[in-house]
Amino acid sequence: MNDRNLVLTGFMGTGKSTVGKAIAARLGLEFVDMDQVIVQRMGKRIPDIFEQLGEAAFRALERALCLELAQQSSLVIATGGGALVDEHNRQALASSGMLVCLDCAPEEIVQRIGGDPGRPLLRGDAPERGVQALLEARQEAYGRIDYHVDTTRLTLEQVIETVIALYQASPEALVVRTPAGSYRVHIYPDGAAHLGALIQSEIGPSGIAVIADEAVWRLHGERIAAGLDKMPWSLITIPSGEEHKRLDTVRELYDGLLSARLDRQGLVVALGGGVTTDMAGFAAATYLRGVRLAQVPTTLLAMIDASVGGKVAVDLPQGKNLVGAFKQAELVLLDPAFLQTLPREALLAGLAEIIKHGLIGDAALFDRLAAGGEWPDLRWLLKRALQVKIDIVEQDPFEQGRRAVLNLGHTFAHAFEVLADYALPHGLAVSQGMAAAADLSARMRLCSAATRDRLIAALAANGLPTRHGCAPDAVIDAMQHDKKRIADRLRLVLIEDVGRVIVQDDVSTALLTETLEACQ
Repeated sequence: MNDRNLVLTGFMGTGKSTVGKAIAARLGLEFVDMDQVIVQRMGKRIPDIFEQLGEAAFRALERALCLELAQQSSLVIATGGGALVDEHNRQALASSGMLVCLDCAPEEIVQRIGGDPGRPLLRGDAPERGVQALLEARQEAYGRIDYHVDTTRLTLEQVIETVIALYQASPEALVVRTPAGSYRVHIYPDGAAHLGALIQSEIGPSGIAVIADEAVWRLHGERIAAGLDKMPWSLITIPSGEEHKRLDTVRELYDGLLSARLDRQGLVVALGGGVTTDMAGFAAATYLRGVRLAQVPTTLLAMIDASVGGKVAVDLPQGKNLVGAFKQAELVLLDPAFLQTLPREALLAGLAEIIKHGLIGDAALFDRLAAGGEWPDLRWLLKRALQVKIDIVEQDPFEQGRRAVLNLGHTFAHAFEVLADYALPHGLAVSQGMAAAADLSARMRLCSAATRDRLIAALAANGLPTRHGCAPDAVIDAMQHDKKRIADRLRLVLIEDVGRVIVQDDVSTALLTETLEACQ
């Protein structure tokens, strides 16, 4: 699943093209030399482009190519020496994969490039001074790149092995591509310690406002503050609990963002569970008509359900998430260390969403969890479950069609939550909702009784609830406020088989009542 791009940059003569070509061959990836692509497209050598069109024209070609390559994956890319000096280029390629800067001592660079006439920026009688001056001019930009390999005293093979080791050992990242651009979901153990570096590398905001659940901040604030290092940032805390996920709280967030003097290039970092990521995301979508957003979910449920896709919202007294927007993050950090402080109930709530994703689009994931028992590797679970959601979100970013299947169990669940006055954790309500959806699917003969029983047994085997305990009439009444309804018809996601679900809006009240009574 590691389809990230590997981007090699650095000064001329550091071996980007030679190293990149060798790594691509060894890893079975496609190699792209940006300078060569530009030469082929323009039908001119680099020196001729500089001479005839000017450096500004060449940099414009580089910028367009960076944006193009950032939309692709599984590439080894060798950039020109000055390509990632441009902040927008660096952020674009960082969003698609891992950046590695190859370094080299100035005197060694002079030895390597000699009097190469293909280096238009080093023409003249004193290449040593030219190298030193250009290195100094680019030093700050190169310093913003997380990974560096000094090639001065390494053989070619040593450089290749070092870069491959970095690439394979670095945090895993899944790429989400939407009409608004692409962003990466980092699955990064102890990633909180590197939050500032990730933000600087991939976003480079004008300022940062951390919106944090106050209980989460007490537990993890010190790690986050250390991870932000010397970056300027402000803190806004909000109370814990679904009962605070309302417009009054968002108004307080606006006041905090104004006090922090966050501008439109500023970044909101959402730190907490789904309530926090929803409210902070909604504030980021609407404050100043939109500022930038990074999601740092701290519960398993939020990592699976809220981190990807851009749906942000607040509740009204009549129901959940009735006021909202689509706001894609520019960075998502999933640090499994956050989960160490969660109670078992909170972990089970996240597991319900993982099982849901298996039911929707990954039968192997569902099968792995169906028997209960010890969980598989957490990073494996996160990757498999998130990839299901990413694939669907990329097809339907604004929920005009297929994305609706991600609501499996949710129409029931939201009603159960309202009737429990939000004392029922969302993930556990989703488990109850999936059991009801399975029962209804069997009654409508969309799936077999065996499939229904298998799903309900899988939930129970993992310690998840399958009965809701609510009065059927009250549930049906609460469901009438569901935001997914069309006119007076409820839209329900129902099950045909494991890995195959459909959306139905022609369910009779009689059948719905039978299901709610059976699952009560």
